[in-house]
Amino acid sequence: MRIIRFARAAVVVLALATVAAMVTAGPAVAKPLPTVVLVHGAFADATSWDGVAADLRARGYPVVVPDNPLRGPSYDAAAVEKTLAGISGPVVLVGHSYGGAVITNTHNPNVKALVYVAAFAPAQGEPVALALDPIRFPGSQLVPPALQMKIVDDAHAIGGKNLDAYIADASFHKVFAPDVSDATAAVMLAHQKSLAVWANLEPSGPVSWSGTPSWYLVSANDTVIPPAAQRFMAGRIGAHTSEVQASHVALVSQPGVVADVIAAAAQS
Repeated sequence: MRIIRFARAAVVVLALATVAAMVTAGPAVAKPLPTVVLVHGAFADATSWDGVAADLRARGYPVVVPDNPLRGPSYDAAAVEKTLAGISGPVVLVGHSYGGAVITNTHNPNVKALVYVAAFAPAQGEPVALALDPIRFPGSQLVPPALQMKIVDDAHAIGGKNLDAYIADASFHKVFAPDVSDATAAVMLAHQKSLAVWANLEPSGPVSWSGTPSWYLVSANDTVIPPAAQRFMAGRIGAHTSEVQASHVALVSQPGVVADVIAAAAQS
């Protein structure tokens, strides 16, 4: 009888101790999700990320979409770093197209993962133009007459003027975004921002991908940055690589696929 009473008492004590531990510890607190920073590329603006940003926000991710000046990797990276300086906690930094060169030149200790979406990922000392080398990587249709030049006002350039590149209206849909509707292409064209020609020629500085885990989404039907160039860059940086059957603007035509890759990087 004494043994039974002792056993019952032990069970009661154990139960009370478990409850006390639960009360002391309180409910489990979910780890906050990292902030996703989306950097747009050339011939586009921040609205190009609208579909991806909406998808990620629906999953609970804080999303920031800074303006990319499109003046050159070092200048543009400094602009993005100002945005990163205002974010506390971990960051997943994402670049599309020329935006990949920008995130490559951006250095912030809060950035825990890099995601390249049909993007340039240059090596140190390398200009992004090398990835468009028609001998090694044929297939880009981003050439004249589709690619045009113009003189623009630029307060940061010598003499207040700069030489910029842009895509001609007649070629924009076919070359840049062939897998979106006519209406969507028209909206994208209206938001087109020109790129300083120097941005394609400026050598990259020290690369962020050398010490940061990277993901790369190759656009298999890209007619701007050839898929072979994308695969080469993805392999060189050791990125977790996947492919989507999309044009250069998978972020617009298939935002869910792009959001999945970003979420995978965020959860790693």
